[in-house]
Amino acid sequence: MRQELRMTVNGDKYHLLIDSNRTLLDVIRNEMGLTGTKNGCEMGECGACTVLVNGRPTSSCLMLALEAEGKDILTIEGLGEGEKLDPVQEAFIEKGAIQCGFCSPGMIMSSKALLDKNPKADDEEIKEALKGNLCRCTGYVKIMDAVKAAGQKMEGGKANER
Repeated sequence: MRQELRMTVNGDKYHLLIDSNRTLLDVIRNEMGLTGTKNGCEMGECGACTVLVNGRPTSSCLMLALEAEGKDILTIEGLGEGEKLDPVQEAFIEKGAIQCGFCSPGMIMSSKALLDKNPKADDEEIKEALKGNLCRCTGYVKIMDAVKAAGQKMEGGKANER
């Protein structure tokens, strides 16, 4: 059964007619062409499909698209402005926290949600925020360093107080 869906994605308003069984991940990738959000496990285990729904990190593979009715969705494509990257994206690049890149969009979105609330997040807070995101290429040290550096950037370059 097809139903209407109205939501805002990356600041743009969408009005779609979709099948009621489609996931938010499927609609983002296939209806909107926003392929930065990755399809990893389709079980909510890997975090590659993480987007922000009203500012909260959400596994878009587990959320029916119709549950996004009236909500504000932010994908990796919505970060930054034009050619200017978001501080989280910049820090991931600068700290070498991107290996193959498949997990990076989800890691970045989870980090963004944390740092928007608390740019001075400590190691335990960062680990908690990223516990739903898996990376098979790294030992997470560079990712942790990138999140801390992004927090510093968001604070205007001030050193994080630990």
